[in-house]
Amino acid sequence: MQKMATTAVLVSGMKGLGVEIAKNIVLAGVKSVTVHDQNDAQWSDLSSQFYLSENDVGQNRARVSQRHLEELNSYVPVQAYTEGLSESFLSTFQVVVLTNSPLEEQLRISDFCHTNNICFVLADTKGLAGQLFCDFGEHFVVYDPSEGEPASSTIHNITQGNPGILTVACDNEERQGHHFEDGDWVIFSEVEGMTELNGSEPRPICLKGTHSLEVGDTSSFSPYKCGGIFTKVKMPQKHSFVCSCLWLETSERKSLHASLANPKIKTPVIGQLPRYRSLHMAFWALHVFQSQMQRLPRPRDEANADRMVNLAQTLSVGEAELPQEDLVRTFSYGCAGDLSPINAFIGGLAAQEVLKAASGKFTPLDQWLYFDAYECLPEEEHILQLTEEDCAPRGSRYDGQIAIFGADFQERLGKQKYFLVGAGAIGCELLKNFAMIGLAASKGGSITVTDMDTIEHSNLNRQFLFRPWDVCKQKSEVAATAIKLMNPTINVTAEQNRVGPDTENFYGDGFFLGLDGVVSALDSLQAREYVCKRCVQYLKPLLDSGTEGTMGHAEVIVPFLTEPYGPAQDAEETEYPLCTLRHFPSTIQHTLQWARNQFEGLFKTTAESVNTFLKDPSFLEIQEMKALEMLELVQTSFQGKPHKWEDCVVWARRLWERLFSHDIQQLLHNFPPEHETSSGLPFWSGPKRCPRQLNFDCSNNTHMTFILAASHLFAQTHRLHVSEDNAAAFEVLRGLYLPPFQPRQGVHIPLTDQEMQNPRGTVDETRVGELKKELAKLRQELEEQGALVSDDMEAMHFEKDNDTHLDFIMTAANLRAENYGIPPADKLQAKRIVGRILPAIVTTTGAIAGLVCLELYKLVWQHGRLSSFRSNFLRLSEPLVNRSQPPSSPQTYKYHQKTWNCWDRIEVPGINAEGSEITLRHLCNHIEREHCLVLQMLLYGTALLYTESLEEEEKELRLSSRLTKLVCFATGAAISKECHFLVLSMVCEDEEDNSNLPPVHVWLQPMRSKK
Repeated sequence: MQKMATTAVLVSGMKGLGVEIAKNIVLAGVKSVTVHDQNDAQWSDLSSQFYLSENDVGQNRARVSQRHLEELNSYVPVQAYTEGLSESFLSTFQVVVLTNSPLEEQLRISDFCHTNNICFVLADTKGLAGQLFCDFGEHFVVYDPSEGEPASSTIHNITQGNPGILTVACDNEERQGHHFEDGDWVIFSEVEGMTELNGSEPRPICLKGTHSLEVGDTSSFSPYKCGGIFTKVKMPQKHSFVCSCLWLETSERKSLHASLANPKIKTPVIGQLPRYRSLHMAFWALHVFQSQMQRLPRPRDEANADRMVNLAQTLSVGEAELPQEDLVRTFSYGCAGDLSPINAFIGGLAAQEVLKAASGKFTPLDQWLYFDAYECLPEEEHILQLTEEDCAPRGSRYDGQIAIFGADFQERLGKQKYFLVGAGAIGCELLKNFAMIGLAASKGGSITVTDMDTIEHSNLNRQFLFRPWDVCKQKSEVAATAIKLMNPTINVTAEQNRVGPDTENFYGDGFFLGLDGVVSALDSLQAREYVCKRCVQYLKPLLDSGTEGTMGHAEVIVPFLTEPYGPAQDAEETEYPLCTLRHFPSTIQHTLQWARNQFEGLFKTTAESVNTFLKDPSFLEIQEMKALEMLELVQTSFQGKPHKWEDCVVWARRLWERLFSHDIQQLLHNFPPEHETSSGLPFWSGPKRCPRQLNFDCSNNTHMTFILAASHLFAQTHRLHVSEDNAAAFEVLRGLYLPPFQPRQGVHIPLTDQEMQNPRGTVDETRVGELKKELAKLRQELEEQGALVSDDMEAMHFEKDNDTHLDFIMTAANLRAENYGIPPADKLQAKRIVGRILPAIVTTTGAIAGLVCLELYKLVWQHGRLSSFRSNFLRLSEPLVNRSQPPSSPQTYKYHQKTWNCWDRIEVPGINAEGSEITLRHLCNHIEREHCLVLQMLLYGTALLYTESLEEEEKELRLSSRLTKLVCFATGAAISKECHFLVLSMVCEDEEDNSNLPPVHVWLQPMRSKK
């Protein structure tokens, strides 16, 4: 990254695409950025240039943009330049980016940059299409070609020989082998015996099998004894963009001049190459058209489109195949348009290529990339087909969008009602796009954005709506204010609520039923899955997205058309064996996951269990295998309840002693360092590292940071005042005596996950019974004292941007790592691994937000074909863009030969013809009459409303009761007046799999039509 600090970048063209690229580069951080444009702002620029306002029309685009861009990053100077691009001026930059420039200028500057070893990037967008080109010279070196942590594995054995054969260590549960490939280079550490390998130069490897590989000549080395780790090393790669004469095809990368006639186009699907070649010719034909006509083709103008087709075909003379006429014609119809989502996408890709040029990190584009999203246009069967009149300019800020979609569509966009969950990195980019396209910018439209977080300093380099003076303010409020400055007509409401079960009274039936759609910009898989479940319940489309470093995805979920988001669509995550995490960690990933589990258990699960005990009398009736564990958890929490801050410090110190001293000593008591397996082999070998206990030291910064973070969190869960007086905590620790470790006899430590899942012996029913009696008595006492509410706890939900949360996990993981001789993690690594995401990168978030809004266009059109929608995946480090048809909604329900999918439900009017609420008997009769299902059991959530096994008198009472009365009786809570329908689940007669029956929706208010 030191190379980036010496890189001066020029971005020419400050329309929508240019400002996207510049914004991303400034936030990422380079030596300096110069923005160039010789032209003044026009009305049509406002459709995508988010730093231009109506008052800026007539002013130079570069000068206006510079004033805003320089606020993004105080470490990056931003200058504006409004003269022509001379060679002497260009020679002062290490990277030059051209947007919105004529072909003659592109060729001239490309040749100059190639000759003078200046990295050159060309980016352009026209309507729903975009292009990107890179030429980084003949001697460009990539120092870090790939993303992610280098793979490493533990060594089982290394033979002496030429070549020496290395065998990878694995235990009974981790037999997946290694993660290396032929040609990888590795280094060695901690090897005993064959110590010549430790610290030696990187060695190439050759795979021999799942668990073995060749490591070069080891014949002269000492015999291998035990231990050791080998780690992949990223080796520099040289890339050459060879310059050659115009029209001459080579197999190497080329300058723009050389690659124009014979482009080398990047595509993950070879079948798409003819389409991209046609787009290449369409862009080239457009340059010729502009040169001849001094303007762009008019929207939907047939004569202009005919001329464009002829030009593209003429330029293709001598080619094996002519460009696709329909594609060129469609390109011509909309190339006068200027769309914020397309600019955001191409701008993210282009900016990432600039950062590659500036840093030598990741593989550059080889060499052209083309993109189009013409599936956003109306489907063929759509009642409205666009005309020249529909798309003609109207002197509106949305003319760049009207040129593609027409004026009627713009009105429809303005009336949409959308709910955006999350105002972080992706959320900021989405809100900017919403403002530019005019979503909810008319009467009747609305955007509700909610985010409970406040702005942190660490957010400023990737969440571009925030400034240093916004730190500690609410994200949603600042973001909403920022986009209203971009488009004063947008109707946006900012809220600070978490979206989850605890806010369903706030975001309830009336709220969701009034929406046109939901957009999720969350980084928690669990939260995203919850939002999707709500969309399924209310039959609302969902736009879901996420990023992980340079990788990102954008999904669209459409009622009755696509498969909902769920565990099957989650990004693949590594699951570590529980016994490895608990007793035998060997990597920092293991200790970080262990620390995350400690956080969940200590500050979330305990609080949730106590709150359930306080609120739900049936808690004490749990019969599952974990009953004893859960009951002891609640009892221990009440016994150890703190009353002041000092109690929390004492608790944290005892926790430290248990985790990093006593538990380790108990493990070594069971398995001493010299312990052997049943086959006579050392127990502590291979991936099993022999641990050592730690001794607490108040002067050790890691020790004290753990104590303070744990004390803070423990106090917060018990709703106590948190003291920031570290000296007072130190005094508490100095006066605290803890008894020495005493080994416990008969303690069984499981060695496999199977042992952990099938513990020895049976549940101590006597102990369970005693605990239930004690806790029942305690609950009665609390109820008599009116303390059931006041004694509830605050469950902590891990937030990757919360310093206290991260301090606890990082210090716990590093102390655990010290126990086992594992190198520690820094804060950034801990944040990435434990948060299960890489810190957001502005280039990725911008590109993903653009793809999300392309799917939004289709929802507003109400596209009905699955083939019109796209599941989007990108990896900017390559770069790779993969767009495919989303999976269709699976047919999951089946009964009486009738097939349903997850979007279906049985809907029943809850109010009869006389205006009275129906009874349970009425519901049973309706379901039997309409669906041939005989109801045996009915549930509202987990509350039982009815079962056939009831006594006849009780059964009759319930059958004759109103449904809302039954729900109140079963749950102990009244039905909200805002409730539009009850969601019930049922068990029916003669149905083998009742879990596959659709839910029952009983409408208490007039039924809404399905949008």
